[in-house]
Amino acid sequence: MENNIETKYNKLIVVLSVAIPLVVALLFGVNLRKLGYDVQPLSFLPPIYATINGLTAFILVAAVIAIKNGNRKLHENLMKFAIACSVAFLAMYVAYHMTSDSTKFGGEGIIRYVYFFILISHILLSVIIIPLVLITYVKALAQRYDKHKKIAKITFPIWLYVAVTGVIVYLMISPYYTN
Repeated sequence: MENNIETKYNKLIVVLSVAIPLVVALLFGVNLRKLGYDVQPLSFLPPIYATINGLTAFILVAAVIAIKNGNRKLHENLMKFAIACSVAFLAMYVAYHMTSDSTKFGGEGIIRYVYFFILISHILLSVIIIPLVLITYVKALAQRYDKHKKIAKITFPIWLYVAVTGVIVYLMISPYYTN
C-alpha cells in the first residue's frame, strides 16, 4: 500500500513525465534567432552539457558504490547531485537548440548507422528515464527502500546508458559543429 508521500507525488510524476518531453520537443523546434530575436547562438554549450553528462555517469556509479558500502547519506547526496546535473543538462540543451541551428551528422557508411542507433536509443531512453528517476526518488523519500531498490535496479542502467551515450553522441557530432 502506498504511503502519503507516494500518493502526494504520483500526480506530479505523471505530469512531469509527460510535460518535460513535450516541452523539450516544442522548444527544440523554436529557434529564437529565426523568429527575429537578437540573441547570440550559445555555441559554447555542447561541450559543457556533454561534460555534465559524463559527470552524471560518474556520479551514478559513485552513488551505487556508496550504497553498496552502506553509506546511505553519501548515496542520497550523490543522487540529488545527479538529478541536479540532469536538470542543468536539460536547460543547457534546450537553450542551445533555441539559439542555434541544428548540426547535421556528416559521417558516412556504417558509422552513420551507428551514430543514429546511439542517438535514437539515447533520445527514447531519455524520455523513459524521467518517470523512472522520479519514481525511484519518491520511493526513497517515502522510505520504501525495498521498492526503491527494486526499481533502482532498472533505473540505474538506463540512466547510466543515457548519460554515457550523451557523451558519445557529442563526440561523434562535434567535428560537424559550426560557429
